[in-house]
Amino acid sequence: MNNYLTAPRASKKMPKGIPYIIGNEAAERFSFYGMKGILVVFMTKYLHLLTDNPNIAAMNKAASIELYHNFTSWVYLTPILGALLADTLLGKYRTIISLSLVYCMGHLTLAFMGSGGLTPEAWMMTGLALISLGSGGIKPCVSAHVGDQFGESNATWLTKVFGWFYISINVGAFISTILTPWLLEWYGPHLAFGIPGILMAIATFVFWMGRNKFIHIQPKGVGFMRETFSGEGLKTITKLAIIFSFVAVFWALFDQTGSSWVLQAEDLNRLWLGVHWLPSQIQAINPIMIVILVPIFGFGIYPMVDKIFFLTPLRKVSIGLFVMVIGFAMVSVVQQWIDQGQQPSIGWQIFAYAILTSSEVMVSITCLEFAYTQAPRNMKSVIMALFLMSVSLGNFFTAGVNSFIQIPNQLEAATSLNAAIQAKDKNGKKLVTTQENILKLASQTKDINGNSIKYISKQEGNYTLILAGKDGTFGTNSDIHVEFSKDGDQTAIKTAEEINLNAAFEKIKSYFENNKNTLPKTHVGSNIIEAIIDNWGSPLQYRLVNRNGFRITSLGADKDYMTENDIVLLGSISRPSKDESMPRNLIAGAKIGSLN
Repeated sequence: MNNYLTAPRASKKMPKGIPYIIGNEAAERFSFYGMKGILVVFMTKYLHLLTDNPNIAAMNKAASIELYHNFTSWVYLTPILGALLADTLLGKYRTIISLSLVYCMGHLTLAFMGSGGLTPEAWMMTGLALISLGSGGIKPCVSAHVGDQFGESNATWLTKVFGWFYISINVGAFISTILTPWLLEWYGPHLAFGIPGILMAIATFVFWMGRNKFIHIQPKGVGFMRETFSGEGLKTITKLAIIFSFVAVFWALFDQTGSSWVLQAEDLNRLWLGVHWLPSQIQAINPIMIVILVPIFGFGIYPMVDKIFFLTPLRKVSIGLFVMVIGFAMVSVVQQWIDQGQQPSIGWQIFAYAILTSSEVMVSITCLEFAYTQAPRNMKSVIMALFLMSVSLGNFFTAGVNSFIQIPNQLEAATSLNAAIQAKDKNGKKLVTTQENILKLASQTKDINGNSIKYISKQEGNYTLILAGKDGTFGTNSDIHVEFSKDGDQTAIKTAEEINLNAAFEKIKSYFENNKNTLPKTHVGSNIIEAIIDNWGSPLQYRLVNRNGFRITSLGADKDYMTENDIVLLGSISRPSKDESMPRNLIAGAKIGSLN
């Protein structure tokens, strides 16, 4: 450290270390937004394919959204750790370079998911944990490190450099959110996660190359803690924490653009302006709109409004929160169209994204500016980390909501038992080889109701696992028979509701064929099948999921809708051609008995 400059030298030129920081930031943002942009699609469509067990089910949407927001929460919670580490022990440069290496290890772990040793999900969780620590830890340090490079003589460069810094962030984010979903679609997850990892390694190397060009501000040690927890420091933290707690609501909604909005885009007509958009690519609208809207607001809208009434930072934030409601109202309308069986254009979602980005300009950028100006000089990093914690709080809330709405899956115990029956050692030999051991394993495995599972061996090595259902008694209408081949492939699910569900399916199919290959809306379909009563005395429920799919549900033994005891038939339309004039078929192959 003694060979490094510890204070800016008198100069009117741009600091020599700035190009290294900007190059680092562009590559780092590419790596982060590329990885994060495909995360939900990867979890719902690819993660289960990385295991050798073909019976592992895909992650459901609510679970993927929960995990996505939990990851985002940790990314924006760890900045407080990075700020403390930089200001008390290591200094900004050593904190950034050390945690960047951790960051690289996280990307490397994601790129090697499914390579053995751990389950793919364990690989993923390890990689996300390392990225949370690395990315979050350097967040409050990088922008402060930019400011450290300037002295009084060249301070006139500061605004221009921060502009370049901001552009580098958005350019990196835009390119990655366009490119990485395409890589996932055409080349698979290893390359899609691997290339962002390579960019993060390049970012780290570029930053290391500038080590002799940077100004290295020394950490303040315990003196920093005394200043932070002084009367003035605590007063500042309390005042800003109240404001940031309200801003957390904004982030709880805004960050759904990377989760539920991506999943919604799968049901939209994604051909817009002659471009076929992948669901994850919708997020590329944000960085482009940021670059466009920041000067529009700064040089146009704000001065115009100031002529009517004075725009304080808190007024900007309040207006921004109101604008956010408009953007989400538009997406809600789009979802209603989907629920009615329509396929609206993705252009509607892009328009909503533009409105939401306007809200981000007023809320996020204003809060950053306000926090920086209100913070004492020696508390800049901590206050920046405090603002980032509002992002974390909002995402923890969204993750909690999605955790709450998830319905336990009755089949999970049978799936887990089947995996144990089929488990093999490193030499490819089964670990459970005798009927006696399988029966013992089944008796020890508990289903969602706390009951053991019954194992029945059939001819040619096939077998059936029977779940007793809510009543806990085998041989009743609550039984669920899950049939497997000798290799562990699930071949059928049989319940007492099979006849009723088939009858309801045929009624919906008849309507479909007699109404120009269109599925009935929810209330129409419900009327069509209302006369069909399940084995527990409740009418079957129909729900249109989108223009291509529907659900027919028996309420099961508890007679309540949307619980773990529901017995669900999923139906979908085969669309062999993009030509809408071609006939469509309601395929029987999509008629799968499934439990929620």
